[in-house]
Amino acid sequence: MEIKIGIAKINKYAMAECGDSVEITERPSGGISAILADGQGSGKSAKITSSLVVNKAAALIADGARDGAVARAVHDYLYVVKDGKVSSTLTLISADLDTQTVVFSRNSNCPVILKHQYGIDVYDEEISSIGVHKRMKPLMYQIPLEVGMLLVSYTDGIQAAGRKRGKTMNFEMIQKLIADNNPEDATFIAESILEYALELDDYRPSDDMTVVVMGICDTESVHHIQRMSVSFPC
Repeated sequence: MEIKIGIAKINKYAMAECGDSVEITERPSGGISAILADGQGSGKSAKITSSLVVNKAAALIADGARDGAVARAVHDYLYVVKDGKVSSTLTLISADLDTQTVVFSRNSNCPVILKHQYGIDVYDEEISSIGVHKRMKPLMYQIPLEVGMLLVSYTDGIQAAGRKRGKTMNFEMIQKLIADNNPEDATFIAESILEYALELDDYRPSDDMTVVVMGICDTESVHHIQRMSVSFPC
C-alpha cells in the first residue's frame, strides 16, 4: 500500500501571502496526516493564524494525540492566543496504518469528498470553525482503509470561485474529475480542481485557494522509498 498526496494552492489576487496553510506529518504509530487550515481574512494576518493552527496540529499528531483530541486542543490554543476573536477552518485527513483506517475531522464550511469502491460520498454537514466559540467539537469520521480510496478537501476560495463574476462552481464537475481518476493521480486532481476554480475567477482569485488530495494505492516499489516533490514559486 502506498499513500499519495497532492496539494495545489494560490494566493488571493494582489496579495503577497496566502492565508491558507497545509502541513504533512508522519504519524508516530504509522501513517501520514494532511492538515489544512484557512485563517480568517487574507494576507499576512491570515497566514499567521493558519500557520499557527497547522503547526500546532502537526506537533500534537507527532506526539501521538488522536485526531479528535488534536482538533479540540488546537481550537483551545487558538481561542486563548487570539482571545476568541480570530477564527480558522481546520481539516485533518489521516491514513492511520496502526488502526488500518482513514480518519478525517472537519471544522470547515467546505466538504471532504471520499471516493471508494462503492462510489463517492460527500461529507458536508454544517460545523463551526475553530477559535471563536468557547465550546467546539469537530465532526469526526473513521472508515476502514482500502486501496483505491481518494479523499479530497479544499478551502472556501475554491467553493466560492466565480461568485463575484456571476458564475457558479459546478460541484458535479469536481465529482466527475474525482470519479474519472485514480489514487495515483492525486497531484493531477488537485491541480485540475484549482485550475477550474481559477478559470471561474478569470485567473484573478477572489480568495486564497488550496486543494488537498490523498490517494490510497498499491505499492509501486518493493524498496519502500519515501518520496516528496515540492514546487514553490518565489
